[in-house]
Amino acid sequence: MHGIKKWFGNFQAVDDVSLEIRPNEFFTLLGPSGCGKTTLLRMIAGFELPSEGSIRLDGAEIASLLPNQRPVNTVFQNYALFPHLSVAENIGFGLKMLGQPKAKIAAAVAEMLKLVHLEGRGNDPVTQLSGGQQQRVALARALAPRPKVLLLDEPLSALDLKLRKSMQIELKRLQSETGITFVFVTHDQEEALTMSDRIAVMSHGTVRQVGEPWEIYDRPAERFVADFIGDTNFLDVDVVAIEGERARVRLASGAEIPATFPADIRPEGRVSIVIRPEHARAVAPSPAAPLAGTVHDVVYLGTDTHLHVRLADDKTFLVRQQNARSGPCGFAVGDSVGIELSDDVAQILRD
Repeated sequence: MHGIKKWFGNFQAVDDVSLEIRPNEFFTLLGPSGCGKTTLLRMIAGFELPSEGSIRLDGAEIASLLPNQRPVNTVFQNYALFPHLSVAENIGFGLKMLGQPKAKIAAAVAEMLKLVHLEGRGNDPVTQLSGGQQQRVALARALAPRPKVLLLDEPLSALDLKLRKSMQIELKRLQSETGITFVFVTHDQEEALTMSDRIAVMSHGTVRQVGEPWEIYDRPAERFVADFIGDTNFLDVDVVAIEGERARVRLASGAEIPATFPADIRPEGRVSIVIRPEHARAVAPSPAAPLAGTVHDVVYLGTDTHLHVRLADDKTFLVRQQNARSGPCGFAVGDSVGIELSDDVAQILRD
């Protein structure tokens, strides 16, 4: 898609979005409510028409085609199953509407039941299935016609946490086994990181960054992306020198550390850096530690402990340390600590 814009009256929901989604990949549109991700998905599906721009699939323009004329299927939040039909009838419904022979429909339904692990449930009413099973039926129905692209509009949002995590793995498995391009919409950062080959982070109708999950998390290009994805620490620093693809920056403490930066900028002067909490380590006070402060809060979370450290400039720095079997991390409120940083943890932000 190229140059996509969408207005609803005077409100611009999508502002000049250009994306290239690769064949056979799991691509996620991630962002907060109202960022334009569902509107963009609906334009790919044909439920909304773009105000400007083009949408091409395998080189052919599809923006003017009706939804049923596009080789695209959609799975919605509420599944939209037919309660009066059986599991098999729901799965085969799209193929029946396409006029496929009964034998071909039966073969496709059997294949889909096996794919979504619902063998032996074809004759059951869908109303007798659990929420997770109904979600699998909705997926099977959308996959049965073998669309080129499957669109998923937050299909896991109605499930409980444990089932949602299980279905994340199932969705990725289905995408890998079918080879169909999945375009997934979510506001859940963990969901996007778990399943995606690439992620487009959206805000206010624009795409802020596109990349693989590790790039979005470890190499955010700007403050919104860094802040939206997980916990993070922001520090103001001064650029001392550029050394190839890295910069050397000076912290408020006076210590200097290396930092990476986005390829489209050459940082200079005063900039902001981001450091993830798990990339720092609290230690006994030491002149060798680039940061130091006082623990003002300790939060035990089972697998790890969060230390909220107040630095000398009164800013709070979050350190996440994995807990050992012997107990929590060993620091208490009021303790003085140093903060060690690995060499490759700081990222300069574009803005």
